[in-house]
Amino acid sequence: MGYAVALGGKGGTGKTTVSGLLIRYMLRHGMKPVLAIDADSNSNLNDVLGVSLDGTLSDAREEMKTSVPVGMTKDIFMEMKMEQALVEGEGFDLVAMGRPEGAGCYCAANNLLSSLIDRLLKNYEYIVIDNEAGMEHFSRLTQKDIDLLVLVSDPSRRGLDAACRISELVGALPIRVVQTVLIINQVREMPDAWPEQVIRTFGERIALLPADPVLAKFDLEGKPTITLPDTSDVVVAADKLFDRLFEKK
Repeated sequence: MGYAVALGGKGGTGKTTVSGLLIRYMLRHGMKPVLAIDADSNSNLNDVLGVSLDGTLSDAREEMKTSVPVGMTKDIFMEMKMEQALVEGEGFDLVAMGRPEGAGCYCAANNLLSSLIDRLLKNYEYIVIDNEAGMEHFSRLTQKDIDLLVLVSDPSRRGLDAACRISELVGALPIRVVQTVLIINQVREMPDAWPEQVIRTFGERIALLPADPVLAKFDLEGKPTITLPDTSDVVVAADKLFDRLFEKK
């Protein structure tokens, strides 16, 4: 598998925006091809990247229960549906996981899906996984090999506490994580000090991204944030951060 970046954190802190900023950076620095995986059941990474979704992998899983055409194997059906769900962008592809399992477990579909994703990952130099809010994907061990874990919070105590809990959980699981960073997003002014738990958990691995009126305007107007101008405050700060994170890459 290629270089894998996973993002996590409390809902509403800007994980998807940070994912878009990261993919923007990768594309502009020749770090491609990129596979973007939207692992949030409320899929909206496509909006940030400026592409349309034709379906999700959970749609394929549900269709497999009832809609496999006569004469077609389930393996071929699932492979066809995955190809349909894969959205091609400029320098990146996107696939959305969609909803978690519906009523009733269907292990055959899930197992097929897992094997297809494993095969897909081998085709990309870089993988960016925008996780659902909270710790569900980590505790289910859907990602066991992470080169860079980016935990995103806003400056709120609840967001910071959630990031600390996820970091502690990941540390207790059989997951390989090479590097972890906490990004505190939407910062308007520096506090006198961050909470002691945050310092204890992340030490010097804390980075800040400013609240940016240009980004807010893009969000309000429904513009893909991957097209933010190079001069916007959040892009300047994000690019400096990613320069540091990838300097040894």
